[in-house]
Amino acid sequence: MQQARKPSLIFDRWPRYASHRPWTVVLGALLLIATLIVGAQVVGGEYKDTFEIPGTESQDAFDLLSERFQGLGGGDAATIVLKADAGFDAPETKTAVADIVARFAALPGVAEGGVVSPYDAPGSISQDGTIARFDANYTVPAFSILTEDLDALFDLRDELSGKYDGIRVELAGAVATAVQEEPGNSELIGMLAAIIILLIAFGSVVAMGLPILTALLGIVPGLMLVKLLAAFVDLASFTEQFAMMISMGVGIDYALLIVTRFREGVTSGLSVDDAIARAMTTAGRAVLFAGSIVIVSLFGLWASGLPFIGWVATATAFVVATLVIVALFVLPAVLHGIGPHIDKLTVPFIATKHTSGDHGAGTRWARLIARYPIVWVILSLALLGTLAAPTLSIRLGSADAGNNPESSTTRRAYDLLSDGFGAGFNGPILAVFDIENEAGAAAIQTLPEKLQALEGVAFSTPPFMNAAGDAGLMTIIPTTAPQDEATSETLDRLRAFLATELEGSGATAYTGGLTAVFSDMAKKMSDGLPIFTAAVIGVSILMLMVVFRSVLVPLKAALMITLSVGVGFGVVTAMFQWGWGQGLIGLDSTGPVESFLPMMLFAVLFGLSMDYEVFLITRVHEEFLITGDGKEAVERGQAVTFRVIIAAGLIMSSVFFAFALGDQRVIKEFGIGLGTAIIVDALVVRMVLVPALMHLFGNAAWWFPAWLDRLLPNLSVEGPALPAPAGASDI
Repeated sequence: MQQARKPSLIFDRWPRYASHRPWTVVLGALLLIATLIVGAQVVGGEYKDTFEIPGTESQDAFDLLSERFQGLGGGDAATIVLKADAGFDAPETKTAVADIVARFAALPGVAEGGVVSPYDAPGSISQDGTIARFDANYTVPAFSILTEDLDALFDLRDELSGKYDGIRVELAGAVATAVQEEPGNSELIGMLAAIIILLIAFGSVVAMGLPILTALLGIVPGLMLVKLLAAFVDLASFTEQFAMMISMGVGIDYALLIVTRFREGVTSGLSVDDAIARAMTTAGRAVLFAGSIVIVSLFGLWASGLPFIGWVATATAFVVATLVIVALFVLPAVLHGIGPHIDKLTVPFIATKHTSGDHGAGTRWARLIARYPIVWVILSLALLGTLAAPTLSIRLGSADAGNNPESSTTRRAYDLLSDGFGAGFNGPILAVFDIENEAGAAAIQTLPEKLQALEGVAFSTPPFMNAAGDAGLMTIIPTTAPQDEATSETLDRLRAFLATELEGSGATAYTGGLTAVFSDMAKKMSDGLPIFTAAVIGVSILMLMVVFRSVLVPLKAALMITLSVGVGFGVVTAMFQWGWGQGLIGLDSTGPVESFLPMMLFAVLFGLSMDYEVFLITRVHEEFLITGDGKEAVERGQAVTFRVIIAAGLIMSSVFFAFALGDQRVIKEFGIGLGTAIIVDALVVRMVLVPALMHLFGNAAWWFPAWLDRLLPNLSVEGPALPAPAGASDI
C-alpha cells in the first residue's frame, strides 16, 4: 500500500482553490486568452515553407546560387504552361502569347528580365507544337513572396484562361506550389464526430460539452502562441493544421478522462468539491504524465536535423502544453459550476448513470479476456502483424504535383508538361558550379553532351555563367517523374559522375532543386530515425519505470506502442504507395510516402498511444495497490476504463480521419496514419492485447529490483491509494 503523502499544490490544493473561487479562475483564463488573441493579431507572423536541410548538397547548391547569382536574387520561379489548340505557329497564338508573356513579366515581385518568351528559349515548345512553357523568375524564394503578389499571380492566370479561345494557362513550379489549398471543414467534421461519440458515452448534453469546452479553451490560446512563434522563426505552412489535428484529439481526451473520474466520484456519493479533488488527484496526474510524454516525443523531432520539422514539433508541443494546463488549472473551476448538473439535458434512450460493476459491458469484456488470455494474445498479434506488414516495403520520398487533385492548376500543369515534354520536366535538377579558374570554366562547358549520354537524363541546358565568371548554372531534365524511385537513382548517378568528371579541374558541382531537396531530406530522415526512435523509447521506458515501479510494464508498453505505430505505417504504405482504397479519400494516383512522415508519425503516435497506456495501467496499478492481486487488478482496471478508452480512441481517430478528407496529400497521410493507429491501439492493443499479457504476467508485472528502486526517484501518477468508491464500475 502507498504511504500517505503531503497534499500537492497542483493536484490537491489548487483544485479546492479553483472550486471555491471558480469565477476568479475562469475570468482570469478568459482574460489571458483574450490577451494572447490580441497579441497574435498585432505581433504574430506568417507561415513560411523554408525546407532548409543543413549539411546536404542540395542546401550547398541553394546557398551558392543565392550568393553568386545576385541577378536571380536566389529566387524561385513560377512556370507558366500553355496549351494552344491551334498550335504555336498560328499567328493568333503568337499574338496571344506575346500579351501573356508581357502580363506575367509585369507582375509584382518578378525580377526585371525574369521572363523569356517560349519562342526565344530553345526547347520550350513541345514537338507537336501545342504545348509551351516559360518561367516567371521572382527575386526571392517562394516562401518569402508576399501574399498579395501570390494572389496577383493566380488572379492573372484566372483572367488569361478565359481571355483567349483555344488557349489554356496553368501554373507549376515552386512559386505555384507555395499557395496551399484551403483546409476545408476538417476541423468541423472532427468536432461533430467528437460530439456524437461523447453524447453516446455520457448520455448528457452537459457532460458532453465539458470536454469540448475544455479543448477549445486550450486550443485557442495554443494556436495564438504558435502565431506569436511564427514572428520569430520560420514555421511551415502546414504547422497550424498539424497542430490543430493533434490538439483537438488530445484536448478532448484529456478532459474526457478527468470528467469521467469526476462523474464517478459524484455518482458514488462524494460532494462536488471532493469529487473534483479525487478526479484531479488521480486522472489529473495521469493527464500531466501523458501530456509530458507527448511533449517529450515532439521535442525529440529535433533529432531529425531538419529545422522546419523541429519547429513544427515545437509549435505543436506548445499547444499540447496549453491543453494540459487548461485541463489541470481551469477545468476544476468549470466542474464546480457545472458539477451538480453534470447529467442534465439527457439524450433519450441513452443511460447517464454508471452500470453496476458486476453487470457492465466493460466487466463482461474484461472477464472474457481473463478467461482465454493466450488465445487473445495470438489473435491480436496476428491482426497487428498483418496490418503492419506493408511497412517492410515503404519507400520514402516526396509526392509530386501529379498527386494533386485535378481541380488544381498545378496538377493540370503537371499533366500538360508530362504530355508535351516528358514527366521529368516537372522536376528539373539544378547543377550549380563553384569555379576557381579558367580551367574549371572550360571543364563545365564540356558537360552537357556528356550528361545527355548518362542513363536517366533526358537533356541538359548549356551552362549559364554569372557576371563574375566564378559560378555556373545548368538545368538537367531527368527522364522520369520527380517522385519516381528511378529519379533518385538518376540523381545519385549524376552526383557521382560530376564529382569524378570535375575532380582536379578547378570546378566543383553541387546539385539542387526540389527533386534533390526531397531526396536529401529522405536520406537525412532515414539516417536519423534509428537514433530518434531509440531515444524516445528509452526516455519513455525510464519515465514509466519511475512512475509504476515495474520492469515488465514499461518494456511491454514500448513494444505495444511500437506495434501500433507499425500499423499506422503499414496502412499509409498500402493506401498511398500501393493505392489500396485510395478512392475513399479522393486520391487517384500513387507515390512515395513523404520522407518526413515516419519520424513525425512515430513521435506523435508514441506520445498519443502512451496516453491510453497510462489511462489503463494507472487504474490497474490503483487496483493492485488495493487488492495485491495482479490478475484481479487487471480485470477491475480494464472494466472501469473500458468506456473511457474506447470513447477517447473513437474521438481522436475520428478527428484524424476527418483531416484525411482535405485536399493536401501530406495532411491525408497524417490523418490516415494517425487515425488508423489510434483506433487499433484503443480497441485492439489496450482492450485486448495488453490486458491479456498482464494476465499472463500476474503479480510478476509489478516486480522491480531493489537496486533499481533505490536508484530511481519515486513518483506517482495515480496519487494516494484511495478506497474504491461504492458502485465504481464500467465508466
